[in-house]
Formats: sequence, C-alpha cells, structure tokens
Amino acid sequence: MKKRVAILQSNYIPWKGYFDLINMVDLFIFHDDLQYTKGDWRNRNLIKTPSGVQWLTIPCGTNEHRLICEVQLTDQSWQAKHWTLIKANYEHTEYFKRYRPFFEEIYLGTKWQNLSEMNQAVVERISRELLGIRTEFEDSRKYSLTQRKAERVKELLLKCGADEYLSGPAAKDYLSEESLDEAGIRLEWMSYAGYPEYPQLNPPFTHQVSVIDLLFNTGDQAVKYMKSFNQG
Repeated sequence: MKKRVAILQSNYIPWKGYFDLINMVDLFIFHDDLQYTKGDWRNRNLIKTPSGVQWLTIPCGTNEHRLICEVQLTDQSWQAKHWTLIKANYEHTEYFKRYRPFFEEIYLGTKWQNLSEMNQAVVERISRELLGIRTEFEDSRKYSLTQRKAERVKELLLKCGADEYLSGPAAKDYLSEESLDEAGIRLEWMSYAGYPEYPQLNPPFTHQVSVIDLLFNTGDQAVKYMKSFNQG
C-alpha cells in the first residue's frame, strides 16, 4: 500500500485548507526545525469581525535567529486576549456553545510555553476531535535531517518511507518533480481553488480565515465545505 505524505510548518489555528491537506495524506509531518520568520502564519491568523477580518497575533519577539521549534512564549497574556476576541466575534454563531468548552480549555486551561508545541497540539486536537481526521502525525526532528531546502524535503520523504508527496503550491519555486521521481516518489500539487462558500457572519464572504470560523458557523456540516471529505 502506497504511503502518501505531506510536510508543513505548524501554523496558529490554521485555515480549512491546512486541514484538507492533512486529511488527504496518510502521514503529516510538522517541519518546525526550520528558521522562524516573523509576520507569517506560524504565530497569527485571521478571524471575521463586523468591521472585516482581524489578525490574532501571538507575541513572539522579532528575533529571526532561531528555529520555529525554539520560539518560547514568555508572556501568556495573549491567550485570554485572543479568547475574548474570539468570543466577542463568534458568540452569536449557531455552534459557538458547542465548541466553547473545547476552545476555552485551549486558551484558558493551558499555559503554553512553546509556539511549535502549542500549534502542533491544537492542530492535532482539531483534526481528531472536531473533524474526525485519522491521519498520523509526526515531527521532523525525529529524523535528524542534515540537508537544506529541496534536498531536505527529499531527505525527509526518503527517511519516512514516502511513495507520494502532496505539496502546497508555494514549494513550486524550489521543488523538483524530476528529482523526487528519480527517488521513486511521486509529486502531487495541492490546489486550494474551488472551495464553496458557507453561512458566514459579517459579509462579504472570506475564505482566508481560521478554521474556527467554519466550525462556529457550520458545526457538524463543516466537512461538507472541505474538499478532502467530498472526493470521489
């Protein structure tokens, strides 16, 4: 049986497309032993508000001379602030009450000390407990990688025993289909086009927001608005 793999840096409460990628593979590897970049999806994401989209940003400092997995969260005050903003903007959605205990435990019941650990834990919990995703999760640090860029991806795929690699479109700038093919790994590109709209507060409709927007607005119907659950 072929083993299909995806590799991505961990993101803060990612959008639905991130979870679609997870659901389309057998193994999802968090690639967090890479350089941290500020102003990226690692420590921030978007929610809908009556005045448009708004960033929720975790304060991590400006030091870029560290890996994503090395980013420590020294001030946890953001947790209560983010939950207050989420509650204020989503408490009138149809399914807020259903998911409130789940997210309150994440924001108020746990003091997160490391960005990567928090992101990975939250992604795994949303996948398993709210979306019913059964994909296996791993951390790239398990494989003690030595290469860089495209060769690093190839090294990781070989070490984890991948037959197929589902990659996000951003990697088209540096990933070689020919190189992977020579290693016996079939490359496939993920497409994020063609998502249907769902009932969402505060029009106009916006796709590029955290998955929490989809969950609070659609509940158990969330998977109907995701591509991976509706294939074939």
